[in-house]
Amino acid sequence: MQRLLMEKLIEWKNNADKKPLIVRGVRQCGKTYLLQEFGKTYYDDVVYFNFEDTPQICETFERDLHPQRILKELSILRNKTIEPHKTLIIFDEIQLCGKALTALKYFYENTPEYHIVCAGSLLGIALTKKTSVPVGKVEFLTLHPLNFYEFLLANGKKLLVENLKEDSKLTGIFSGELREKLLDFYIVGGMPEAVKTWIESRYNIEKIEEVLSRILDSYLVDFAKYAPTKDFPKLLAIWRSIPNQLAKENSKFIFSQVKDSWRAKDLEDAVEWLIEAGLVYKVEKIEKPFIPISAYADHTFFKLYMCDVGLLRKMAGLPPSVIYDKNKAYTEFKGSLSENYVLCELMNLYRETPFYWKSGNKAEVDFVIQDDADIIPIEVKAERATHAHSITEYCKKYQPRKSFVTSMETKEGTIPLYMMWRFKEYLKE
Repeated sequence: MQRLLMEKLIEWKNNADKKPLIVRGVRQCGKTYLLQEFGKTYYDDVVYFNFEDTPQICETFERDLHPQRILKELSILRNKTIEPHKTLIIFDEIQLCGKALTALKYFYENTPEYHIVCAGSLLGIALTKKTSVPVGKVEFLTLHPLNFYEFLLANGKKLLVENLKEDSKLTGIFSGELREKLLDFYIVGGMPEAVKTWIESRYNIEKIEEVLSRILDSYLVDFAKYAPTKDFPKLLAIWRSIPNQLAKENSKFIFSQVKDSWRAKDLEDAVEWLIEAGLVYKVEKIEKPFIPISAYADHTFFKLYMCDVGLLRKMAGLPPSVIYDKNKAYTEFKGSLSENYVLCELMNLYRETPFYWKSGNKAEVDFVIQDDADIIPIEVKAERATHAHSITEYCKKYQPRKSFVTSMETKEGTIPLYMMWRFKEYLKE
């Protein structure tokens, strides 16, 4: 399964002044598979250690943090010497061993000739617990679930997407096929296991529902296993309320709708846990789109979206049939699903979560991002862009150099939803 982050891994390997690399990402988004494929393809040898499956490996780091001793003991454990430059060392679920995280500093300072990559599903949670991570001595990359471009590649559409990269005029010619694939993506989402099952089962809907249910169940297990015991009921309640809150006309996250007796101060820590785990994205409101955009955010006024559009659909209880059939009963939630999809595409392109703009009860632009010196508003339309009232109001007020509407249409002045993976190219054009 081709992942765009592989290019970044190759750049890291070729960097003469590389530091140990940590790949972050939500559980089951494909980190382990990607790193192992990277090792098999670009190294003579790969050694893999998993701190979750084999917790005793952590004992190797307990005595001291001398890299040469640690490397010698790890070589004995695998019964084969770890070679500098030739062996890729993979530490998986590294957040479960604080000493291993700290040791990365000494690997960088004393044995930079060894190539070390790490994966962490709940690394953000570990960092909030003040685990000693050597700032400035490691590099970070984030792997998200597959975006729509990667989904098309997995579905054997490499020639199509490569040509779309070069010639955007082809979009109109293939709009029907791309729209159909996007609807598939709304159903399946970008979790690698779901995509793999979709393709191998020849589009078996029942199998997809089983896979997504398993993934969601595994997240609940993580809540119980890794979150503070007192926060588990809150995490569960917030997590389950996200689809319902997005379905409202005003999709601002309201704490009292999680449970009547709970207020913001009771739930803020649980919300942050979900954000740090990478399971949800917090999109905050701004009233003034000025630079730096984060300085104008209202941290108390926000929406919560999910890390994957397929998981959102499954949690919302939307049967796959309504996605294809244009069921009128689904119309209310269609906008939220499209917004969540666009957000996930933006998260694959940008390192920072976007914001949204709201002006009283008059207008609301779904996403506002900062791209270098430009503040760019993006309005999402689930079908046709017949009335883009909010972005029109925004443009009248602030006159941005660039603004975008995205919808299912291919007409001039809009970005088709199924081409959001090309958003940065549209900025240049």
